[in-house]
Amino acid sequence: MLTRTARLVAALLLMGGAALAGPEDVILEVTGDIADGTAKFDREALQALPQVTLETSTVVTDGTHSFTGFLMRDLLDRLGAEGEHVIATALNDYVVEIPMSDFSEFDVIVAYSMDGKPLRRNDKGPLWIVYPRDAHEALQDIRYDYRWVWQLSRLEVQ
Repeated sequence: MLTRTARLVAALLLMGGAALAGPEDVILEVTGDIADGTAKFDREALQALPQVTLETSTVVTDGTHSFTGFLMRDLLDRLGAEGEHVIATALNDYVVEIPMSDFSEFDVIVAYSMDGKPLRRNDKGPLWIVYPRDAHEALQDIRYDYRWVWQLSRLEVQ
C-alpha cells in the first residue's frame, strides 16, 4: 500500500510531470483528505491535466459559452481525495459545500478559459467551477447554481 506522499508523487507524475507551484504562482490550493494533506497548483500544472471543453449556458452570462478546463473528478482522483463533500472557496471569500457525488454524476469542470480566452481575476477567473447545465434537466435547479464558484482559489476535501 502506498503512503500518502507516494500517492501524491504518483498523482503529479500522472499530470504530465507538472510540479507543485511556488507561492507566487499558486492559483488553486487543495487541502483536507487528500494524499499529502495539501497541494498547490499554478496554471501550468492545472493545464497539464486532461483537457475538456463544455458548451453550456450560465445564469450569470448571456447565451451559450464554451468552457475549457479539467474534470473536477480527475483532479480529485489524482490527489487521492477521499471524502463526502468539497468545500469550495473563492477569492472573494464565497464558500459553498459541494457533494462529492456531483463529480461522479455530472461532468463538472474547473474552467480556466471561456470562449477560447483565459479567465482573468476581474472576469470570473482564474478558475470557475462549471456544471454541464444544458445537458441535464436536474441541473436547472437553483441549488446547483450556487455551486458554480467563480474566482475559485481553494478546495477542501472533507
